[in-house]
Amino acid sequence: MEKIDTTWRIFVGYMLVIFFMLLANSVSAQIEVKQFNAGWNSANNVDWVQKLSDCKTMSYIDISKDKEAQKEYKIAVVPTIIIFKDGDEVARFQADLSFKMVATREEVQEEIDNQLMSDF
Repeated sequence: MEKIDTTWRIFVGYMLVIFFMLLANSVSAQIEVKQFNAGWNSANNVDWVQKLSDCKTMSYIDISKDKEAQKEYKIAVVPTIIIFKDGDEVARFQADLSFKMVATREEVQEEIDNQLMSDF
């Protein structure tokens, strides 16, 4: 009888682990960051974008080479940083009229953190 009880406890323990793993995967959002700039504006690259944390993917798109992306994402000024959560745009940070990024790394990271925390 004791062996059956121990086996049952091990089984329940494994089932709980599997349940929590599945729950964690379904709750955690997929954050993607895309930075748009142009070759002629390389002096205003936003190098700190690669240092953002908790992002599934980060990409750089040169709109002078990829006109379709410029149209698709409606990029009016560069640099522009767009944050996507589960494939949907949730935040956009754009440069000022001098083509310099107005947002700071801390502001962009705070938005990423807020998006992740909104699931809880």
